Amino acid sequence: MKTGSQKTAYFISLVTGAFMVFIGLRFFLSPLAAEAAFGIHTGITNHLEFHYIKGIRDLATGLLTLALLFNKEYRSLGWLMLCMSIIPVNDFMLVLHTPDHPGWAIYSHLTAILICLTVGAYYLSTTKKPVSYAV
Repeated sequence: MKTGSQKTAYFISLVTGAFMVFIGLRFFLSPLAAEAAFGIHTGITNHLEFHYIKGIRDLATGLLTLALLFNKEYRSLGWLMLCMSIIPVNDFMLVLHTPDHPGWAIYSHLTAILICLTVGAYYLSTTKKPVSYAV
């Protein structure tokens, strides 16, 4: 039987992975709207390389999160979340240093930082390290 914290971590990881897939796809399908939701305005409408780089980064991160979650690789998922926390930290700093950013835009990035650090640490602290045997 799973505990409440196990269910919560699983649900948060599931929603996070699915949301990252959504954000990644949105940067491909509706890049200017996704840029506005991200919290910055590049002013570029005919060269969307930034949008596609951001899109593939988020899509790959979301798919990897879901793959690790569905395969019950919780320890690996914990390491992924801790190591990848640098992404929302960087995104937060980019938005924060954009002069005309909407005030609400920083909160999604702060939330992502908290999720990565807390859920990542939870999975690492509650999942046993696999035992390796000498041959």
